[in-house]
Amino acid sequence: MIAVTVTFELHQGQEAAFLPLVQANARTSLEDEPGCRQFDVCHDAARPGEVFLYELYDSRAAFDDHLATAHFKAFDAQVADMVADKTVRIFGEVVQ
Repeated sequence: MIAVTVTFELHQGQEAAFLPLVQANARTSLEDEPGCRQFDVCHDAARPGEVFLYELYDSRAAFDDHLATAHFKAFDAQVADMVADKTVRIFGEVVQ
């Protein structure tokens, strides 16, 4: 299993538009992708403009499959102008 973390820094005032889109992407990933085991969307009002994702996948191939889905590509295009910065980190082993 691998973990993927994503930190989004949004342009000012974009939270209200961004959050429903990322939540829909998370829901669809969990429902439609057999290799996606967890997809948490984290947001704290004390840090407006920052959204953190924590995702678990069966393998790197399952994550690559996620990136190739139509719903991810649509999400990525929809939010492109809302995002000031995006940091993706992949952890190749999850120890439980």
